[in-house]
Amino acid sequence: MCGIIGILAKNAVNQSIYDGLTVLQHRGQDAAGIVTSDGRHVHLRKDNGLVRDVFHERHMIGLKGNIGIGHVRYPTAGCESPAEAQPFYVNSPYGLALAHNGNLTNAEKLKEEVFREDLRHINTESDSEILLNVLAHELEAVGGLQLAPEDVFRAVSAVHRRCRGAYAVVAMIVGFGLLAFRDPFGIRPLVYGRRETKRGPEHMVASESVALDMLGYELVRDVAPGEAIFIDLDGELYARSCAARTVQAPCLFEYVYLARPDSMLDGIAVHKTRLRMGERLAHKLEREWPHADIDVVIPIPDTSRQVALQMAYELGLKYREGFIKNRYIGRTFIMPGQAERRRSVRQKLNAIDLEFRGKNVLLVDDSIVRGTTSEQIIQMAREAGARKVYFASAAPPIRYPNVYGIDMPSAHELVANGRDLEQIGACIGADRLIYQDLSDLIAAAREGNPKIKRFEASVFDGDYVTGDVNQDYLQRIDHLRSDGAKKKRKAADYSLVSGETTTYTI
Repeated sequence: MCGIIGILAKNAVNQSIYDGLTVLQHRGQDAAGIVTSDGRHVHLRKDNGLVRDVFHERHMIGLKGNIGIGHVRYPTAGCESPAEAQPFYVNSPYGLALAHNGNLTNAEKLKEEVFREDLRHINTESDSEILLNVLAHELEAVGGLQLAPEDVFRAVSAVHRRCRGAYAVVAMIVGFGLLAFRDPFGIRPLVYGRRETKRGPEHMVASESVALDMLGYELVRDVAPGEAIFIDLDGELYARSCAARTVQAPCLFEYVYLARPDSMLDGIAVHKTRLRMGERLAHKLEREWPHADIDVVIPIPDTSRQVALQMAYELGLKYREGFIKNRYIGRTFIMPGQAERRRSVRQKLNAIDLEFRGKNVLLVDDSIVRGTTSEQIIQMAREAGARKVYFASAAPPIRYPNVYGIDMPSAHELVANGRDLEQIGACIGADRLIYQDLSDLIAAAREGNPKIKRFEASVFDGDYVTGDVNQDYLQRIDHLRSDGAKKKRKAADYSLVSGETTTYTI
């Protein structure tokens, strides 16, 4: 899970990209980067850390130009060095920078091809650098001194033929324009917006519509699966479907956890989806536990609030805020290691004793991944005086790893993997546990856009939509993603990243 932004405007874009990245900070807290161009020079600043920590005034001054892209990253397997922060940049052809959200499932094969056939060197372990070099090679193959939109679309078509997996991409082609495209399944989100100014139209693409809203851009539409959008330096927009076969299958977990509730993704309002999730989960609880002795419904902030509110309403129960959140602690799901996750739970949440003391409470969370957070929060509720602690998950059991850009742990570290409902409840210490049904979760999302016939839901059902994920691949990522493997792996600190803005002359 990462956040990407691209802007082509009439004035300097550095502050707009910075502001947009802060809105998308929930999608990645590990690293941030911005690259801009004034037509002759490319200016790049990236490093590990939050947006506010990576960019200082001296860096912003150096990020000149009216076209640029930005990225926020969260920790992934083999991606810990500042050199692997995005965007990535190559000089040839033209000067090309790219930011990517997703994961290539054939990265190893592509890396070999890029070296042996395309004669390009990959400097990091990031699949985003591989994707950049594939795009660079294909642009070089079709373009000359001048680069027409048709050439760009031919290059993207070749990228689709070579790359597998999930990828939402924004790229800056120096001297020509802004490019955005999405994989043929549309797994990771990408939206396009526009605003009118006295000097002409300005264009923006981003992972979520909330970034457009904040900067005053009107959401025009989502980038379609397999589609490429190219905006030249005059502000003319060209769009084309570049994939031979497309299937709209957006990631279902975006609506559960990843996206902000005030975003629209693939025509679906995240806020409304979470309300419907709460309604359906309440109805399941009524069916399976008609005489539940629940006194109060309490959300685990923040992503479960809409679900918990609707559940309380449907069940006719009190809704209370029982936890106060320290907003200066990051999201535990995207913490890089188990030790950090355990430590941060107690730091970021504190229970209000009066809401728990002597009561049977129903805690509502968006999902249960490792169970670490759930276990600690249930224990906090008991320490605050709860008589019984019941637990509801707005998502079904997560039993399988994600291979499309969400760095979920290895399968054996998922608390639901190989366990039934009672065993999971015992692991996290709940007196009773209830999960959302997958069919209800899909229905809650699809109600927002009935045209979507399929969602990418592999973490719940093990069905990988791209059709190229086998057991050998899953075993490889299992080895990379285990917390034990991450502790042993030390990423190299490449000299490509310095403490200041890097400028390239074209």
